[in-house]
Amino acid sequence: MKAAILLILITALFYAGYRLYRAAHLSKELQSKIKGGAILLDVRTEKEYAAGHIKGAVNISLGTIRERYAELDSQKVYITYCSHGLRSVKAATLLKERGFKQIYNGGAREDLEKLLPKR
Repeated sequence: MKAAILLILITALFYAGYRLYRAAHLSKELQSKIKGGAILLDVRTEKEYAAGHIKGAVNISLGTIRERYAELDSQKVYITYCSHGLRSVKAATLLKERGFKQIYNGGAREDLEKLLPKR
């Protein structure tokens, strides 16, 4: 029981640290990439994408990205996103392993939308 509580507390601390880091550093970098024309890569399922997505985003789900990554231009800048941020991390890592140099994790859709220029 004590171990479970300790694990929850450690996880909460890491999450809080990530949110602080994201707010202080990553947000500015992602905004710069977006302004520079980065392509938003939605790695959620087709069904999730159809239910709502960021306008202009390309949809290649994490489940199909191993087969479909060749559809992407490895010379372009991509920002991955999903519903909570876990799949986007995995997709970014996978693309980096396949030679993509300019891949950034945008995390959760909701958070990434806050960084987009106001329309």
